[in-house]
Amino acid sequence: MRQKVIAGNWKMYKTIPEALRLVNQLRKKLEAQPPRRTRVIVCPPFTALAPVHEALQGSNIGLGAQNIFWEEEGAYTGEISAAMVKSTGAKYVIIGHSERRRYFHEEEAIINKKIKIALKNKLKVIHCIGESLEEREQGLTMEVVSNQVEWDLKDLTPQDLKNIIIAYEPVWAIGTGKTATPEQAEEVHSFLRDILDALFDKGAGKGMTILYGGSVKPENAASLLSQPDIDGALVGGACLKADSFFKIIQASEKVG
Repeated sequence: MRQKVIAGNWKMYKTIPEALRLVNQLRKKLEAQPPRRTRVIVCPPFTALAPVHEALQGSNIGLGAQNIFWEEEGAYTGEISAAMVKSTGAKYVIIGHSERRRYFHEEEAIINKKIKIALKNKLKVIHCIGESLEEREQGLTMEVVSNQVEWDLKDLTPQDLKNIIIAYEPVWAIGTGKTATPEQAEEVHSFLRDILDALFDKGAGKGMTILYGGSVKPENAASLLSQPDIDGALVGGACLKADSFFKIIQASEKVG
């Protein structure tokens, strides 16, 4: 049975003091009402990873980074390696987010290298895919996400997939207030399972945890998470406040 996962991508928000306030508030809520079926992950900025790790000691909240570089080390000013991320206490890393693809021109070959270096360093990957509004309007959604899965995960094995979570995030729904309908999201999630079966072993799709991301809020979380192929959410803006993020976790628990 696939585990429910609610992950929060803090993006470029929260100084270290702000990050500690947020995670302490969240921890207090989760300790009062511990989730039984839902894995909770927070992904703060690089600067807050180590302090947040310390604040999470003894809790069941997972810690992830938002990005890594594709080389082990070297003269890459401003970049952060997988080993550096792991040394903070983080166990997860987001790779291939649409904002990385759009603003930093990360293509499939780069994302593939990042996924491989993350797995080599024993980090679990939250692998983001999704189509733009123009691509959806042209009827290219399935082609786009299929290509992203095929090339981003190139040369990986079925064993590698056990350390990967896929997050389907339609680009047109990220930070726009627009959300895919539960039916639209479910259609893509179901399709992704078929693609994984075709690219890897039969049953690879059924075993993959696939999250939905894109303006997930307490108001729409239950309807999205109740879909049979949606295993959780990668949350953006709503994870920046403990109350709203906790409500989404509660929604996952109720439909789990």
